[in-house]
Amino acid sequence: MERVLFALVLAGVALGVAAVLQRRQRADVPVRTGYSVPEQVDRADFARPGAPWLVAVFTSGTCEACAGVWDRAAVLESTAVVVEELEYLAARGLHERYEIDAVPTTLIVDADGVVQHSFLGPVSATHLWAAVAEARSPGSTPGDCGPSEATG
Repeated sequence: MERVLFALVLAGVALGVAAVLQRRQRADVPVRTGYSVPEQVDRADFARPGAPWLVAVFTSGTCEACAGVWDRAAVLESTAVVVEELEYLAARGLHERYEIDAVPTTLIVDADGVVQHSFLGPVSATHLWAAVAEARSPGSTPGDCGPSEATG
């Protein structure tokens, strides 16, 4: 009887040690706290590099939200603003170069390639259009219409 009790205690201790070791191993795994957004791009990588503004929409064919973001961005096209969709399969090199790891990612970029505003995920037309207006003419957007969802 003593041997059975000793074996049970020993098994319990072994299970406890195994659980602690397993938790430690999981704690050492890095936790992703966010996605990366470039701060600068090379305008030569995009359509009409001479345009004063670029709205780059990184998408994927498997992303349901991407189509809506693209539809909202496309209407911003003008002589001063080039709007370009960069679908993952068609523009994989740019996704990799700029480390785009979440779609949709929308960048509002000035003539020098500096990302003035960015959005990760779906963005409303109001926030997107206000961000472009604010980038083009700082102070022109009322406070409640500003790019509050912008990451940049």
